[in-house]
Amino acid sequence: MLEVDALDVFHGDAQALDQVSLAVPDGAIVAIVGANGAGKTTLIRTIAGMHAPRSGRILWRGQDIAGLPSHRICELGIGQVAEGRQVFPSLSVAENLEMGAMLARARRSRDATRARVLDMFPRLGERLRQPAGTLSGGEQQMLAIGRCLMGRPEMILFDEPSLGLAPTIVRQVIDTIVALNGQGMTCVLVEQNVAISLAISTQAYVLENGRITLSGTGDALLADDRVRAAYLGM
Repeated sequence: MLEVDALDVFHGDAQALDQVSLAVPDGAIVAIVGANGAGKTTLIRTIAGMHAPRSGRILWRGQDIAGLPSHRICELGIGQVAEGRQVFPSLSVAENLEMGAMLARARRSRDATRARVLDMFPRLGERLRQPAGTLSGGEQQMLAIGRCLMGRPEMILFDEPSLGLAPTIVRQVIDTIVALNGQGMTCVLVEQNVAISLAISTQAYVLENGRITLSGTGDALLADDRVRAAYLGM
């Protein structure tokens, strides 16, 4: 579904990604794990069209989309749930959801998608007129996921979806990702909780200093002594 091939990305003179290659099969959950500053968010933002690579390819269903603007990436079916949720705080919950449906690919099915989102997150239905900035962190994350779904994506890039949330809410967010995947959604997951992300992933990559250093199934990396020592404290 998605293939990243020999991707180089720079921030000024500093190289953030160095010859990064990975594949995301249709219907998979692919985890990207690594320490802070490893380049995980840069990778997500480059796929989403927010950074232009210096070289390399990003193939979406065989089409090279590297360097395309983010609105065109969204129209192709790649959605993003950004780090920090990034809801529009002064807009209501309903208005935030409407923003997600502004894509041409999503407008015709807007009402049906909205009903699906509110069925998945009934708490949002209770707060449709409430400014998004007054929601709790967990509710804002629900809204961020719901807004992304309003765009009718075929794949979602999740960037640190549990960041700053209470453990019970983290479990709900992870369960939501698993449920979406069970409904056929392809997911790329960057998540600070390495144990959880590897446990639910079908394929995983370890990113260190901008380079892929390990890859394998989630279960295989979860059992790898190097991963356990570096990220799980074992």
